[in-house]
Amino acid sequence: MTSYTRLSRAYLNAKVVPFDDTSKIVLFSDCHRGDNSFSDEFANNRNIYFHALKHYFNEGFTYCELGDGDELWENINFETIFKAHKNVYMLLRKYYIHQRLQLIWGNHDMVYKDPSYVKQHLSSYFEPIENCQKDLFPGIKYHEAIVLKHSTTEQELFLTHGHQADWWNYTLWRWGRFFVRVLWKPLQLWGIADPTSPAKNYKELIKIERRIKEWIVAENDRITIAGHTHRPRFPAPGAIPFFNTGSCVHPRSITGLEIQEGTISLIKWEIATKEDGTLQIVRVLLEGPKSLSEYAKNKFKS
Repeated sequence: MTSYTRLSRAYLNAKVVPFDDTSKIVLFSDCHRGDNSFSDEFANNRNIYFHALKHYFNEGFTYCELGDGDELWENINFETIFKAHKNVYMLLRKYYIHQRLQLIWGNHDMVYKDPSYVKQHLSSYFEPIENCQKDLFPGIKYHEAIVLKHSTTEQELFLTHGHQADWWNYTLWRWGRFFVRVLWKPLQLWGIADPTSPAKNYKELIKIERRIKEWIVAENDRITIAGHTHRPRFPAPGAIPFFNTGSCVHPRSITGLEIQEGTISLIKWEIATKEDGTLQIVRVLLEGPKSLSEYAKNKFKS
């Protein structure tokens, strides 16, 4: 199966979510939430991420996570990740309760494409203080892709992780998980990067992005938002409409995309120093906002 076929299949099977110019949506990907050990890349940015998500919740945003939210290659099960970052999951639960949570699976949490696995591990958690099981995300569903469809203009934004354009990490993901879990996780202590990761292999990153852009052009410039490569992308109107959220494991910062009032923006959250030397978490606008209507040339889903 080719990259084109995998991406096309993801689009045709995507969950359609309506939105309009009053909608407020934030998109992050590649959080790689781990077990808070030395290999947990998310741990360095967890306070930044939590602060950003709390801000978006209070402002009425819907949260879309575009895959690799949980690091289930290095870690055997979700329970250890949940214990390490319980405050994050309690906040995500609030999004879920308010029906403002949309989740996509990537290669590092590809086990979530199995509804029975999701039901078994994410429906509830054990609360030691009360000595009982409590609801976490009962009935939650993960998707390979989501199409945001404008209620008035019918403009579509195709959201997916992007590993469909990466043969190794899509087709042979179990082998990739094995190598990461057994070999690369211990070697991270010595600063040796995982060569299977496009985020750490520039040649692979370029190939994957080229395949996605070729698919977009073949599909009449369908607006596509992905993650996977960890490289933020914000095209100018008139260019190939390929956006990338970046990741939540950049050194000392996280990047994502905001959609509100009919516009799209690329943003970064980071720790900055005040004049008095104290630290604060701030939002930085990197690109935009640009009106989505400026990217209007795309083929509508039938």
